[in-house]
Parts: sequence; C-alpha cells; structure tokens
Amino acid sequence: MQDADQIVATAHEMADAAAAAILPHFRQAGLAADNKLLEGFDPVTAADRAAELAMREVLARRRPADAILGEEFGTQAGESGLTWVLDPIDGTRAFLCGAASWGVLIGLTDDTGVRYGLIDQPYTGERFEGGLGRARHLRAGIETPLSVRGTTRLAEARLMTTFPEIGSPAEAAAFRNVAEHVQLTRYGLDCYAYGLLALGQIDLVIEAGLQAYDIAGPLAVVEAAGGIVTNWQGGPAHEGGQVVAAASPVLHRATLDLLNR
Repeated sequence: MQDADQIVATAHEMADAAAAAILPHFRQAGLAADNKLLEGFDPVTAADRAAELAMREVLARRRPADAILGEEFGTQAGESGLTWVLDPIDGTRAFLCGAASWGVLIGLTDDTGVRYGLIDQPYTGERFEGGLGRARHLRAGIETPLSVRGTTRLAEARLMTTFPEIGSPAEAAAFRNVAEHVQLTRYGLDCYAYGLLALGQIDLVIEAGLQAYDIAGPLAVVEAAGGIVTNWQGGPAHEGGQVVAAASPVLHRATLDLLNR
C-alpha cells in the first residue's frame, strides 16, 4: 500500500482525537447513557458520539476519499476502495462501570479484508497496532513488539470472552465445551482481550454476535502478532458474527473442533 505511512499517521491522529473526546467523561459522576434497544440494554453515551465525530473529522481532513463504517453514525461512501471501520468505545458497559477494559477500535479494510488496525486504551495509555508491516504495543514512549504465545495445548491455554452467556444458548454450550478443556477462563475484558492475546498474555478469545466494527481493528492486531482469527467454521471473521482468535494453528483447530462438536 503506497500511502501506508500516511494511513498509519491518520489512524494515530484519530486515536488521539477520540481519546481527547472520551477521557473527560470517564469515571465522572452523572454520566448518562441512552439505550439503543427496546428490550435489553445496549448503552451509548455522549463520549461514544463525540469520539466518533472526532475521528470522522480527522478523516474528512486527511482522507476524504475513503469510506467509513462507524458504530454510531453508520456508513459514508468513498471512492478509494478503502473503508475505515470505527468503534469509538468498544465496551460501553465497562465504560459506564468505570472499568478500563474498553477501547477505541480503528480498522482499515479493502476488498480483500482487513489491512490494518488499532486497539487504543486511552486511560491506561496503551495502544496495540497491527498491519502494514507493524505489530507493536505502545505505552509511555516504550515500544514492545507484539507476538502471540504460540500455545498448542488446550490444557495450557488461557481463554477470555466478554459475556458469560456469550450469545444464544447453543453458542453458550459450545463455548463451555472449550472452557472445560482450558487452563483458565476469564470474562468481561471486551476488546482489551484481543490486545492481551497479541501481547502474548492469553491464548484464546471466543465471541459471538459481533459487528464488523467490533472485530476489524482487533483482527488486524492479532494477525500481525502471529495469531489466527476466523469465524467458528474457520472462515473470514472481519464482518462479525461468531469469532475465535487463537495463538497458534494447532490451538485454533482444536478449538474449532470443540465449538462444532
């Protein structure tokens, strides 16, 4: 990609702009949330909306020919063949609770899939970057290469997901098939779990019911670190749905076998 450096600079400027819009709201008393659902609870806050608008402003100025798919403000057509996939706060429920497992997700796709992504956690000052020749974790001016653990045995694997119920009853049962075979299972980390997988701290993330903006950025980060991200049948995952991210091909295959048993 000839303009890779300019794309990367744009992504980092977007992450900075989103952080500036979000952090004044985090852990503030009286933060209100609207519910997107008639049944259940899918919150959106002023911070979500302000962050996505801030990112869109960066794109309008720096890359107006690119398309946009954002969680809060939908699609915007483009001419370049590239689409920015934006989730201003992945983990708004955690955000409302003051937990620092939420993050800003930025992905870049073309007709072949995801090419580049960022997972940014402004409160802890961490940024996970993958794609276009980059695989790195940035914090406090320190750059650490991203690399998965490469675990091959389920009995030694560390598994994470966001919700214990994970999705439908059938999906929850399939998840339990895997959870019964791993070393440990933890819940509630949202997009941060994908960053930990890329950093070599855990081995598996299994999710269901995702949207494209939930997975595009994390997918690029995990794959750049040497991991594998597919749907539960082993196919492409960048459009969302059921997702499994694994630290090695052997672990990935064993996980798919249990999910589809």
